Amino acid sequence: MGSKAVIGFENVRKEYPGGTLAVEDFSLEVASHESVVLVGTSGSGKTTLMRMVNRMVDPTSGRVHIDGDDVASLDPVQLRRSIGYVMQASGLLPHHTVLDNITTVPVLRGSSRRDARTRAGELMETVGLDAALGRRYPWQLSGGQQQRVGVARGLAADPNILLMDEPFGAVDPIVRRELQQELLHLQRDLKKTIVFVTHDIDEAFLVGDRVVILRPGGIIAQVGTPQEILAEPADDFVASFVGADRGTRTLHVERVDGRDIVVDADGRAAGVLGRSPGEQSPDAQSPDALPTGETPS
Repeated sequence: MGSKAVIGFENVRKEYPGGTLAVEDFSLEVASHESVVLVGTSGSGKTTLMRMVNRMVDPTSGRVHIDGDDVASLDPVQLRRSIGYVMQASGLLPHHTVLDNITTVPVLRGSSRRDARTRAGELMETVGLDAALGRRYPWQLSGGQQQRVGVARGLAADPNILLMDEPFGAVDPIVRRELQQELLHLQRDLKKTIVFVTHDIDEAFLVGDRVVILRPGGIIAQVGTPQEILAEPADDFVASFVGADRGTRTLHVERVDGRDIVVDADGRAAGVLGRSPGEQSPDAQSPDALPTGETPS
């Protein structure tokens, strides 16, 4: 495989013995360095599709390729070792230290233990973990720390592709937000090709360059940037899924104690409107000035 890491799904279908249809007919191309999120309810085939990339699941028909190479022609063990994989609840080996968990794949791929440990130490710093935690075992870490180790392990072999299967679903909301922001920072620096699976539309809109909303059976309801989907939901299903039909995505700005507060359709505060670095304060322009593109409700 080359270094571009373009992923293609061509009319893939997955039917299990007994007739259960997980994916009916799915086609999509994921560009190099792009973060694509598959989002849908249970039974939408999102995890099945993601696992086709590293051959944890083989399609019944159709083709998955990476840089033009059909993954069905590649050795599944070598393929999996070349692709980062981060799962829910971290999936760490409980009887291995943090360092040994992170170094597992590089050592299997032929790196010396010393080089692998050096790389692991660098990655621990990258994902915001203290080096002293390297000697601990997973059960001695918090849930958020375990997930950070899981991300470091997924990146340890410096893969072009990173698969993330609901990686932050098992931690509390505050830690989840921190991990989401950490992923955004990592992606800006590392520029991996990411396929991310979640059932949370807010998470999908936050971490995805493009979002694929799936109906049951892996049928694409809509694919686009978060802005495109919010601006023009394809149909009632999408509108309901993203909350547009309930007005929960309709925001306006209210001035409270000299601050611009973003408020949702139910009158609940959704955040504080910030300014870009160097941007002049609205107050400096006009008492009633609003940021570009914002209109009063």
